[in-house]
Amino acid sequence: MTTGTAVPGNGAGLAYASGQGRWVLTAAVLGSAVASIDATVVGIALPAIGRDFHAGLAALQWVVTAYTLTLAGLLLVAGALGDRYGRRRFFLIGVTWFAAASLMCGLAPDAPTLIAARALQGVGAALLTPGSLAILEVTFAPDDRGKAIGAWSGLSGVGTAIGPFLGGWLIQAASWRWIFAINLPVAAAVIAISTLHVPESRDPQAPERVDVLGGALVTLGLVGITYGLIEAPSNGWTSPVVLGSLTAGALLLGSFVLWERRSRNPVLPLELFRSAQFNATNAVTFVLYGALGGALFLVPVQLQQVSGYTALEAGISLLPLTMVMLLLSARSGALAARIGPRSQMSIGPVLVGCGIALFTRVGAAADYVTEVLPAVLVLALGLATTVAPLTATALATAPARHAGAASAVNNDVARAAGLIAVSVLPAAAGLTGAAYLDPSRFSAGFDTACLISGALCVLAGLLAAAIIRNPDRPVRTDVGPGRAVGEQRPLHCALDAPPAITRGRPTGDRRGFLAFCRRVRR
Repeated sequence: MTTGTAVPGNGAGLAYASGQGRWVLTAAVLGSAVASIDATVVGIALPAIGRDFHAGLAALQWVVTAYTLTLAGLLLVAGALGDRYGRRRFFLIGVTWFAAASLMCGLAPDAPTLIAARALQGVGAALLTPGSLAILEVTFAPDDRGKAIGAWSGLSGVGTAIGPFLGGWLIQAASWRWIFAINLPVAAAVIAISTLHVPESRDPQAPERVDVLGGALVTLGLVGITYGLIEAPSNGWTSPVVLGSLTAGALLLGSFVLWERRSRNPVLPLELFRSAQFNATNAVTFVLYGALGGALFLVPVQLQQVSGYTALEAGISLLPLTMVMLLLSARSGALAARIGPRSQMSIGPVLVGCGIALFTRVGAAADYVTEVLPAVLVLALGLATTVAPLTATALATAPARHAGAASAVNNDVARAAGLIAVSVLPAAAGLTGAAYLDPSRFSAGFDTACLISGALCVLAGLLAAAIIRNPDRPVRTDVGPGRAVGEQRPLHCALDAPPAITRGRPTGDRRGFLAFCRRVRR
């Protein structure tokens, strides 16, 4: 199919086994991979970045949070822009932008430049992320969408697993700068494949005006809050800069809510929050993913600075986390569809908390098999137990017309929680300034941070037990080709999966939306 060809209408589309279908799938997988891999690899590179730039812990926090800030703030509006002006167009803009920002990261002469480039990377990721799944959604024939999205999910998971290994090897063999340079050939391949083989598509019912102001308000509000939280430990909570930043951030977020109430085409439909179960699910998400994000920010530093692991060894040490998730998440989603999500959402976070608490056993010259691996496996088991039912519950408790927005909100709640935790947890554990350069001091603070995070995960489990209710019927079912009427098809999506639907309306028909979630056979 040549450049500019429109996608077929409903009922038609590409076959999964066709040559062009495979090219489209390849572009979607590689495009989403550059964003997801980069997000995981940077954590492994933090000690090397700190040494090269003689940077304190606050600068390393900004290397992580600058990316998450722009990604989380612009995700919804970016998807709306793709629906309105062309999904392939904005996917290509996002990939190109991401590649240019990656080059800036690799060439950064100092920490402030790297932080600015990471923020620009987040913008590119926000532009490309919704498009990767939306392209699959509207391009493939209805009967093949589930296969295409299942393949996308599995291959993306493999890419995420390879990321820390590849990044650790590059850091050890050459320099941390190469983890950004590796994005360039991948991006070039995605651009070439997309230009030649991916058809353009738009939503004919998309509003003429996109809520860009809403996206700007929420992004700037998050920047203000994050800046205040990161700078408070060194400048003091009563510092005019800190107070001004926190106040400005709160006012901007308040203005975002007021604007969304007035907007004819809000990027975030506020009626979602009329559901008590939707709010409860997102409360559990916030506590759990905040604790998890804060702990995982510190784990690679502990392994390298205290335990003496190389960057490659630190990357490999966390590989079982992804592998267990890939093996068990589908089964967890199927189980939740049969028995309801409450039990798993109550037990899973407690297991996550136990796994994080076990990291306190990881000290100087820590043995991987007896000290690191048990913590990783318990953490992975807890996440595999929790993620699928949590995400499915967030989708099921929202009105059907806002299912896409519900998925995106749950995704952004998790990212915002991690953002705040990375800003606050190190200071709460006594880790400020150049503490990460002193192994004994960092190790003591790391143990405190793990205990705080573990306790928060247990709190998330108790919260779920108290406020989550099992539905009267399975979370969400549909009937597809090859299934008898009434046979259940439980659905779930990985929490970090890019939302294929924006502004509360599916990008295709209802069957197309249901294909957005991974279809799991009982």
